[in-house]
Amino acid sequence: MVAGELGAFLRSRREAVTPSQVGLPVNSGRRTPGLRRAELATLAGVSVEYLARLEQGRDTRPSAKVLRALARALLLSDEDTEYLHRLAAVTSGIELGPRTRAIVRTVRPAVRAMLRQLEPAPSFVVNHLGDLLAWTEAYERLVGSLGILDGDPPNVLWFTFVDERARTAYPDWETVADEHVADLYELRWGDPAVDAFAQRLAGRAGEPFVERWQRRPLGGRRTGIRELSHPEVGTLRLSFETLQLSDPELRLVVLLPVDEETRIGLEKLQIGLGS
Repeated sequence: MVAGELGAFLRSRREAVTPSQVGLPVNSGRRTPGLRRAELATLAGVSVEYLARLEQGRDTRPSAKVLRALARALLLSDEDTEYLHRLAAVTSGIELGPRTRAIVRTVRPAVRAMLRQLEPAPSFVVNHLGDLLAWTEAYERLVGSLGILDGDPPNVLWFTFVDERARTAYPDWETVADEHVADLYELRWGDPAVDAFAQRLAGRAGEPFVERWQRRPLGGRRTGIRELSHPEVGTLRLSFETLQLSDPELRLVVLLPVDEETRIGLEKLQIGLGS
């Protein structure tokens, strides 16, 4: 939930900054991850007591000046800085708090028709929890043997963190895991359904998920290149584009071959030749 999230977000970013990054001497005997609270307070020009109140959720109304100072001291990216200001706005009551969202489990006929038009591109529709709701036949041919569609419902995060086959399917599993958690966190925005899902996933996946979730990551990519290791046609390099649908909780992801080898591999899967 958003309550307490401002302080938790500040702590996560403080613990991610090393003293050397902000020009402080490095002490080999340090036991605190990242910056000490007193160090951040000095860099931002606020008192240690005030920073403690912010991090502990006892003060939820920092001024814009304080937020800018904390962002500079923490070397926050533009994305993190914007998120920090949004959290402060919500917790101080300037904006309406997050609403509980219905979990969308169905796809409109028009979206299914659009998927048919996208054939033979592997494409799928996913909700904000990572549930796969609809996909092209090309996508099913691509990932069917990998196990991604075996869940009920199939879920990209659950497959990535719980199914042992994911580490074979994704040659760069660590990066894929980071990006999926960043997506879930960015789309969370106080939704208890996301928190409940994250708690269930943490119970099954353990530290690989928990450690990433506690970082409060942002910056999930909406476009890029992903590799899949396919048992029939070898390694495939696919570019992905993520499009927001008019249904606010749904996204469409379209995969396209990056190179000639991948294009040939997809064609082989399409006609059922394998390798």
